[in-house]
Amino acid sequence: MRFKRLLRHPVTWGVLALGAVALGVALYLFQPWRLFTVVEVNEALPVATAPPGAEATPQGEPSTSSASAAPSESSVPAREPKTLSKGTFISHEHKTEGRARVLELPDGSRVLRIEDLNTSDGPDLRVWLSDQPVKEGTAGWFNLDDGKHLELGDLKGNRGNANYAIPAGADLDSLRSVTIWCKRFSVSFGAAALT
Repeated sequence: MRFKRLLRHPVTWGVLALGAVALGVALYLFQPWRLFTVVEVNEALPVATAPPGAEATPQGEPSTSSASAAPSESSVPAREPKTLSKGTFISHEHKTEGRARVLELPDGSRVLRIEDLNTSDGPDLRVWLSDQPVKEGTAGWFNLDDGKHLELGDLKGNRGNANYAIPAGADLDSLRSVTIWCKRFSVSFGAAALT
């Protein structure tokens, strides 16, 4: 009897409506189902072909400069990128494993390659380079946005291997950390110091 009276009371309906709105906002912000989703990506190691004429000729052999002797674009061998720095991810807000490498391609462009990544999916995840040090434990969750940081884009997948282009003007001497950054809550899921 009391329960029926309580259900008919306008305050009860107001509290239930506010509760429903609060639940909807919480679901939108936290997206808890993403803790159980997996987005796997497996991009190949980036390679670039050497520009025509960049191939060295063996010593003692004359080089030919005629257009007919130049190799076609398809015959120019692809060269492996050069590793400029690398690091291993540590966990912050969420368990995170994997490796990061900054690569320089033969054409001079640079790429951040994240390999064997395994972390939680989450709302609004980004890949950042930062000038802040990577710290263990909760001390490292929030510091990576304190100084300079460079966003390389949305996290392509929370598992696997992915490449992120680094802008030509990026100062890699100062940006020595990489983080999987949750922009919505300003927290690092995991980070790696690049050495």
